[in-house]
Formats: sequence, structure tokens, C-alpha cells
Amino acid sequence: WLTALNGVVVLGLGNAALTYAEVWVASGLAALFVTTSPFWMVGIEAALPGGERLHWPVLGAMAVGFAGAALLVGPGALAGGLSSNAVKGFLVLQFGCLCWALGSILQRRQTAKAHPVVSGAVQQLAAGLAFLLPAIFVREHPVQWSARGVDAVLYLVVFGSIVGYSAYIYAMDKLPVAIVSIYTYVNPIVAVALGWVFYREPFGPRETAAMAIIFAGVAMVKRYAEPVRR
Repeated sequence: WLTALNGVVVLGLGNAALTYAEVWVASGLAALFVTTSPFWMVGIEAALPGGERLHWPVLGAMAVGFAGAALLVGPGALAGGLSSNAVKGFLVLQFGCLCWALGSILQRRQTAKAHPVVSGAVQQLAAGLAFLLPAIFVREHPVQWSARGVDAVLYLVVFGSIVGYSAYIYAMDKLPVAIVSIYTYVNPIVAVALGWVFYREPFGPRETAAMAIIFAGVAMVKRYAEPVRR
């Protein structure tokens, strides 16, 4: 039941906050706000008994990665300035980051652990069931299905849920929290690269520089992160 509860906290509340925040802010700005997640994760881990200690070199490396992510998605996302809606979206997303970080750390500390695929399936099922009732009664815009939309859903099911989330659970168990947490810096790189390959989206000097900064931050985090104690 702890695994199911963690699923509701991480996937349910975390993703619900992201979805709700995007009522107020564009996806690019939401992606920028979510890059604060690593700081929540290492902070919560350090605050709990027996957790990995915070080191200034690690925090500095994470700040480098954050700067790269901000350069990658920030200029376009911040073109219109920060409105009151952006502040609301930021606060909602910080709640979501807190839920994601807390649930992930508690899942990591469970003594009895299932296979990552099984654990991921239980968490996703629990989160889906928890939000099924609100989804039935709270009706927003009807879904307009298209071939491209179905392809996107299938991609997310396979690579986001089955492969990606199972890998995330495995990494949380095997690697230092600081290293796992910076996936939020790598995700924009993957998104930009896929957009360039499949949709010929712009890829110029700014994107190249941002990726170099992110990779530098990731390398520094890996260099200075505290090894996992067993």
C-alpha cells in the first residue's frame, strides 16, 4: 500500500499540479518552473535522517544545469513577461515538485521493494484510480482524437510510463539522489532534439550553448555527488 500511496503522491498530485498549472502558463514556462525539482529532491533527502548530505559543489553544479535549462527554454517562455497567472502557475508547480520529490524519496527508503516495472505499474494504477472519479465528474474540454494525438499517447505509454518511469524507479534505488534529480535538465534536451529531427524545429547557437551548459552541469553533479550508502 505504501507503493500505491507514493504513486498517488508522485504521479497523481505531481502531474495534476503540472496539468492544472498549464491552465495559467504555457508549456515552455511550465517546463522552466519544473527545473526547480532537483533542489526539492536533494533538500528533502538531506533533511531526513540518514539522508545524503548537501555539498556546495553539488548545489553549484545543479545551478549550472538550471542555467542551461533556463537558456534553452527561458527566452521564448519569458517573452511575454511574468504575469499574475505565471505566479499562480509557479506556486502550483512548486507544490507539484514538492509532491514528486517527497514521494520519490519515500519510495526510495522503502525496505521491501518490488521490481521497478511492477512498482511503476502499481503506482500508475493507483494514481489513475485515484483521479478517475474527478475526471468523470469534472468535465473541461472534450477530447478530439486524431492520428497524431493517438501516436503521442502511445509514445507516452511506452517510453514515458513503461520504460521511462521504470528506469526512474530503478535509478532512484541505485544512484545518488542528486544525479537522478537532474533528469529535469536532460528532458528539455531530448525534447529539443526530437523536435529538430522530426519537425525541423529551430536549432541554433543558443540551443547548442544551452546543451553544452547542461551537460557541464550534469558532469559536475556526477563528479561531486555523494555515493549511495548500502
